[in-house]
Amino acid sequence: MKFLIAASLAFSLFLAGCATPGSPTPETSGSTAVLPSGPLKPLATSQPGSRSVALMAPPADMWDRIRRGFNMPNLDSDLVRTQEQWYSSRPDYIQRMTERSSKYIFHIVEELERRNMPTELALLPYIESAFNPQAVSSARAAGMWQFMPATGTDYDLKQNLFRDDRRDVIASTRAALDYLQRLYGMFGDWQLALAAYNWGEGNVGRAIARNQRAGLPAGYTDINMPAETRNYVPKLQAVKNIVANPERFGTELPYIANHPYFQTVALKRDIDVSLVAKLADVRVEDFRALNPAAHKPVLLASTTSDILLPWDNAAVFERNFQAYTEGQYASWTAWTVPSTMTVAEASQRSGMSESDLRAMNNIPPRMLIKGGSTLIVPRTARVQEDVAAVVAETGTLSFQPEIVTRRTTVKAGRSDSVASIARRYKLSPANVADWNSVGANHVFKRGYSVVVYLPVRAGAAARVGSGRKATSQRAPVVKSSSKTSVGTSARGGTPSKKKR
Repeated sequence: MKFLIAASLAFSLFLAGCATPGSPTPETSGSTAVLPSGPLKPLATSQPGSRSVALMAPPADMWDRIRRGFNMPNLDSDLVRTQEQWYSSRPDYIQRMTERSSKYIFHIVEELERRNMPTELALLPYIESAFNPQAVSSARAAGMWQFMPATGTDYDLKQNLFRDDRRDVIASTRAALDYLQRLYGMFGDWQLALAAYNWGEGNVGRAIARNQRAGLPAGYTDINMPAETRNYVPKLQAVKNIVANPERFGTELPYIANHPYFQTVALKRDIDVSLVAKLADVRVEDFRALNPAAHKPVLLASTTSDILLPWDNAAVFERNFQAYTEGQYASWTAWTVPSTMTVAEASQRSGMSESDLRAMNNIPPRMLIKGGSTLIVPRTARVQEDVAAVVAETGTLSFQPEIVTRRTTVKAGRSDSVASIARRYKLSPANVADWNSVGANHVFKRGYSVVVYLPVRAGAAARVGSGRKATSQRAPVVKSSSKTSVGTSARGGTPSKKKR
C-alpha cells in the first residue's frame, strides 16, 4: 500500500512539473502529440522523449473534430481566394449544404480517422454534390461522392434495377476512400490524387509524364489540366479555410454533434418504404435521405441487407417491427415478363392501370417491354414469398420500339391467296384471313383489294413494290426506332471517375 501511495504521489508531481509556468503547450511546442491506442503498457526506460502531451478533451462538435485532423498541405493562390469569395458571399447555400451534411459527416470522419487519412477529405462531398446523395451529373456521375457507372462497378458498388450503391451512404463512402487511398498511393501527393479523382488518373498521369519529359516540375500547380480540375482543389481549400476560421469569413456553421446520426438495422423481410418509415416513426423523405440507394417503393431483403435509421429511431423500428401484425410487410413484388408485350398487355396481367405501370417502372412511350424484363407490380394475396436474390440482383428492364402499323390495301395478283399475301408481307396468315373476313385457305380474285396492316416503312415500300398498287387509309406516322435498356452499365476502359 505504501508503495502504491508513493508511486501515485510521484506521478502527480511529474504531471505538475509538466504543467509549470513556462512549459511549452502542445500548440506552441512544435512537437507531435501522441494519442494512445490499444491497451496501455508501461513505457520502457528508453521511450520517454520530448513529445507533447496529447489533448484529451473531446472535440466540442464535428467541426472541431474535423479541424483537429487537418493534415493536407495548404494551397495559397488567387484561385483559392476567388472560391473563398464565392462561398462566403452565399451564406444560405453554405447553410443548406452543412445542414444536409449533418446526417453523414460523423460516419465519414470516423472512416477517415480509422484509415489515418486527412479529415479535409470529409469536406469533399461539399465540392462534389453539395452533400446531396441523390445528385446526378450530366456525365451520369451519381451520389454524394459522384461515381461514374464504370468506376462504381470497379469499386463493388451494385447498380441494378432495385438499388444504386453509388448513392448509398456507407457503400459509396467506403468506395470513395478506397479510391482516394489508391490515387494517393499512385501519386504520393494529395493534391494530385484529388485532381485524379476529378479528372481521372490516366489523364493526370499523362500530364505528369509530359512535364517530366520536358524537364519541367510536375506538381499539382505545374501540370496542364481542364479548368474544372484546375479549380477543384482550390474549392476544397476554400471550404477548408471557412471551416477552419468561419468568423473570418462572416460565416456561421450549424452545430453538428460529435455523435453518430444513424444506426444500421438488419432488414429481415421485403418491406414497403412507407411501412419502414411508419414503424420507425420517421418521415419518408428522412428515411430516403439516409437510404438513397433504394429508389423503389419496396425494399428487397435479398439485395438490401441493411437499412439506416436515425440513432433514436432504430430501437423504435425494431420494437414495432416485432409487434407488427396488421398484414403483409410488402405490397409490391417483382414480376419477370415471360415474353415481349405491350404496356397495355402487361398492365392487364399485373392488375395495374397502364399509366400507373408506366410511372412505377419509368416506361417510356411507344415502347414494348422485352421478354425477361423485371417489373415492379402489386403483390397479390397468392404471392407471399419475398423476391428471390437472383431476380433482385440481376433483374433488368429492357424495351424495344413498338411496331406501328397502318391499314393498307394491296391488289391481289393471279392466284394470290391468304398464304401468299402473308408470305409476301411477312404477316400471319390468320391475321390476313381475319382482316378480310375470309378462310385461311381463301384464294383472292385477281385485282381484289386485300386489307393488310403493315409497319409504316413496309407500307411505304408496298406502294412501289412488285407492280401492285397499294393505297393507304391514313398518313404515315413515323415512330422512334431507338432501343432503351435499363440496367447495370457496361464496364470498359481504364477506370476513371469522370469522363469530360
